[in-house]
Amino acid sequence: RRPLIVAGGGVLYSAGGAAALRAFAERHGAPVAETQAGKSALSWDHPLQLGAIGVTGSPAANRLAERADLVLALGSRLQDFSTGSGQLFRQARLLSVNVNALDGIKADAVALSGDAALCLDALSARLDGWSADAGWSAEARALADDWRADTARVTGQRQPHGLPYDGEVIGAVQRHPGSERDDIVVCAAGTLPAELHKLWRAATPGGYHLEYGYSCMGYEIAGGLGVKMARPEREVIVMVGDGSYLMMNSELATSVMLDQKLIVVLLDNRGYGCINRLQQACGGAPFNNLLDDCRQGRHGAPRVDFAAHARALGAEAEHVADIAGLEAALVRARAAERSYLIVIDTDPARTTEAGGCWWEVAVPEVSERAEVRAARQAYEDRLRRRQYE
Repeated sequence: RRPLIVAGGGVLYSAGGAAALRAFAERHGAPVAETQAGKSALSWDHPLQLGAIGVTGSPAANRLAERADLVLALGSRLQDFSTGSGQLFRQARLLSVNVNALDGIKADAVALSGDAALCLDALSARLDGWSADAGWSAEARALADDWRADTARVTGQRQPHGLPYDGEVIGAVQRHPGSERDDIVVCAAGTLPAELHKLWRAATPGGYHLEYGYSCMGYEIAGGLGVKMARPEREVIVMVGDGSYLMMNSELATSVMLDQKLIVVLLDNRGYGCINRLQQACGGAPFNNLLDDCRQGRHGAPRVDFAAHARALGAEAEHVADIAGLEAALVRARAAERSYLIVIDTDPARTTEAGGCWWEVAVPEVSERAEVRAARQAYEDRLRRRQYE
């Protein structure tokens, strides 16, 4: 009566998988949530599209996931981010469609081995005349509408107080006419994957490419170059934080050498903002993640001129002061003939508050810090609740 489809990367790897998913959802009234790898399998504006699932998920998807009586997982590894460390849909029966037998049997699922499109077509034929409870489908549509409105509000901010944060930068990148259907966004690590998973409006299958199997810092520009070589007719937008850019950036020079233009939007929060927040959430004191907290010599915290560095690699580059400046720079970047890097300073502390679910990150049992002891108590309380849920 209350099914939920979780679209994983296997939908996109399957020839015809996206079309089969849409047909199945519409025929049977089944709402759809998406993993990082499955994002773009169903257009962001489809009435049954609930958005991202899991730790970086939307409130619409996670709310229904907690009440679904059946979860149909399509080509998903069902890892900890997608399942809320295995807790998000414990109450549901799980049917897992996967070509990988080991992934298919995770979480005590009933495994259906095969290609996503072929299995969906076969399931739909067996389910002739069946549809989800009408109230369930209607609630899904209403929650999806509410989340799309929230997304538009968050990403529509053009004059934030203080420095902008990732969500507002994402909105600026997407406001260019036709961007959501023609561009391919590439990312991998840090805060950005969470914000993109929630907020990026993916309209075309394959328009969203995140390496999130291992959250590989440094993947972005090299991965973006590969995407551009595979899809030279599309504009490839690489979104990257300053920490990840510093890990591996020399493929920017390769993109110029090969005449494979990339647009790189670099969000400079002056350190490793994601890890800094996680450090404090576990009770730790800020240490060595933001540049202002690092061990500083007599010259103070380092300051990196990313635009000058990109120009030294042969790309065009500029630093912008705000969201309006970013929008203007994106026009110049799209008109450019070679790779173009745009740097914007962002807030390392702010994130999108809506959505998400628990992620199990262990906290030390013993510490002299009261904050760590409090975080450990909260962790143990959550583990005890999980036993009885």
